[in-house]
Amino acid sequence: MPDATELVHGTCVALGRTAALLRGPSGSGKSDLALRFLFLARRGPAALEAPILVADDQVCLVRNDGRILAKSPDTIRGKMEVRGVGIVEVKSLMEAELALVVDLMPGTEKIERLPEGNAKARLLGIELPLVGLFPWEASAPIKLAIALARAKHS
Repeated sequence: MPDATELVHGTCVALGRTAALLRGPSGSGKSDLALRFLFLARRGPAALEAPILVADDQVCLVRNDGRILAKSPDTIRGKMEVRGVGIVEVKSLMEAELALVVDLMPGTEKIERLPEGNAKARLLGIELPLVGLFPWEASAPIKLAIALARAKHS
């Protein structure tokens, strides 16, 4: 039986069954970054486990046995909004364990070149690693894959 649940505005992607929650206001690039992440070649951090969608726009978080599971609401499972194209169907997971929170930053913010690595986000009473990314950088999906792979092994 789950300890607690929360529906959050965001997009969730995974490598295998380990997930990252992308947060930011509407129009900040969550779905766009997720789309580019999903199409990463099977190299680098995505070599062993292909990137996959968990949920787009709304993510149901469930605390269970000291971990957080991310799921898609049934009504939008396997669907993704692609701005300028519409709603598209993509391969998705039923659920994945959340290991990382990513705050999408506007270009006016400053991101540390060498972060200490101790930034945390608290969701449902559980602390998770937190990173900030500029979603529109060409390297953003690769940085997301690297950060998620690191969080998976920590």
